[in-house]
Amino acid sequence: MMKIAISSGKGGTGKTFVATNVAATFSKNGKTVSYLDCDVEEPNGHLFLQPEISQEETVDILSPVRIDNERCIHCGRCAKVCNYNAIAITKDVALFFPPLCHVCGACMIVCPTDAIVEENKDIGVLKHGKSGDIAFHYALLKAGEGGMSPRLIRKVKACAGDGINIFDSPPGTACPVVETVKGADLVVLVTDPTPFGVHDLKLSVSMCRQIGQEPVVVVNRAEYRDDALKAYCARAGLEILGEIPDDRKIAEVYSVGDLVVERLPEYRKLFETLSDRMEEAAGETRAVKPVLETPSVGVSTKGTMLEQAKVSLGTEKRPKELVIISGKGGTGKTSIAGSFAALAKKTVISDCDVDASDLHLLLQPEVRERGDFSGGVVAEIDQAKCTQCGRCKEACRFGAVERIEEDGKIQYRIDPIACEGCGVCALVCKDGAVKTEDAINGQWFVSETRFGPMTHAELGMAEENSGRLVTLVRDKAADIATGQGEDRVVIDGAPGTGCPVIASVTGADYALVITEPTVSGIHDMERVLEVARYFGISSGVVVNKYDLNREMTERIKALTQEVGAEFMGTIPYDTKVTEAQMQGVSVVEYAEGPVAESIKQIWTKVNERG
Repeated sequence: MMKIAISSGKGGTGKTFVATNVAATFSKNGKTVSYLDCDVEEPNGHLFLQPEISQEETVDILSPVRIDNERCIHCGRCAKVCNYNAIAITKDVALFFPPLCHVCGACMIVCPTDAIVEENKDIGVLKHGKSGDIAFHYALLKAGEGGMSPRLIRKVKACAGDGINIFDSPPGTACPVVETVKGADLVVLVTDPTPFGVHDLKLSVSMCRQIGQEPVVVVNRAEYRDDALKAYCARAGLEILGEIPDDRKIAEVYSVGDLVVERLPEYRKLFETLSDRMEEAAGETRAVKPVLETPSVGVSTKGTMLEQAKVSLGTEKRPKELVIISGKGGTGKTSIAGSFAALAKKTVISDCDVDASDLHLLLQPEVRERGDFSGGVVAEIDQAKCTQCGRCKEACRFGAVERIEEDGKIQYRIDPIACEGCGVCALVCKDGAVKTEDAINGQWFVSETRFGPMTHAELGMAEENSGRLVTLVRDKAADIATGQGEDRVVIDGAPGTGCPVIASVTGADYALVITEPTVSGIHDMERVLEVARYFGISSGVVVNKYDLNREMTERIKALTQEVGAEFMGTIPYDTKVTEAQMQGVSVVEYAEGPVAESIKQIWTKVNERG
């Protein structure tokens, strides 16, 4: 069995494009192949390989569903031990927020009156089928169940079979990605030679090396405008397995859901060489190199202050919040958010894509204030006190406690990669053997930009609780806006449908969904609009690069109207967007033209909504 995980620092780099074409190439060359789409929030592989689904199964887990207020004595113990802000207790009522719950079981353990009600809860569906000779497995996470992604990913990975297994990973560096790539024989990071691509590649490389994986790189849309990508790969000792040209024909084939290796014969040899090299690299022993560097979030730091931050429940009266989101990354969400900041001239800006933030590359913030973010605990078992009772292993719902037998001795240890910082192991240990301390899961920042204050953050590599960090960043932006008398915050939201995007949109006044005219763009747009509807958020849709496939654009327009969202406009394809990125400015600042004019018209529509 060989396991090849194909991942990326951000969405939109061509991760699924590479994974599907490599899988098809392996199969055509007589290999036994299984395709496992672990991007359970936004699975796209089935749109291209078009498997015949022969079996579906609902995935459910035993989960808290409500608090029985007749039994609850409002002692507050459940809220105190919950590291995910899923419970709040007042003197009159106990509030439970299911989308924030990670089903760790801590509340059940500490409740003295058994007021926490647990039931089997549906978190998604797992599908099995065949695409020609390729075994195909993927899952769809249910809307509003963001914290359940790793559990659903484990179900998908359990379907790995003989031969070559292609794991299509979620993008980013947080827990769903870690769950996918850990244990792989090879991790392939797909990037492109843009400032966003290089920045996010650095984050992904750091994450891989911290969990003991030495990745390799595939460069998609390999039109080099500078040497930043190649220079970084050389410094970091990264092997570039292959390069795929920036060819509009590829984008057009991708937009209709076809495989390049079938539609464009001139690229078959490229993918044959690439798949052969992946198979060779997966069979090699790869020494893990040291983490070289991680990117900076600001151009300078002034007047910094380090503090331990805990998430509040938010301000009572918030300014209007416009959140810009996308079903997947790479649709132009951040470029449009940066342009809106420029058009607003003076506003409060919040980058809630804490997993792979890029907005600072356009706004060049000067950091004024910073603090540590703690979203859980770090746990360690003191072997001198441990009596090997096994309660910690039995209670851990994340499979993070390992039972190890060496030289006839049994020890229990906590796997820091699998641990989600809930602290349940310490709650159940009768011997006081589990030591916990607040985890530092990332940092938050308050900065100044040429367009006004900005709040943003960096989630630590392979860390959990990005949803809480998003909430913290949003709350700080709301506080600043309220203090300065500003009536609006522009939010660059997280992509996908999981915890970060749930935290980005919950309570917002309007969600602007950015999509592209492709089969995956439509699929992902539908998924994220479902999340917006689930939380009762009014939403609109913008089609970026609409002229790549005008027919698909019309389909998106019709679908938008069918689901009760607003169609807010289109933006044409233009290389000036990338040129603006290279200069570190928004496209509306960089050049006049059709793209800038389209974004200005959309901004006017957004403002007219009030």
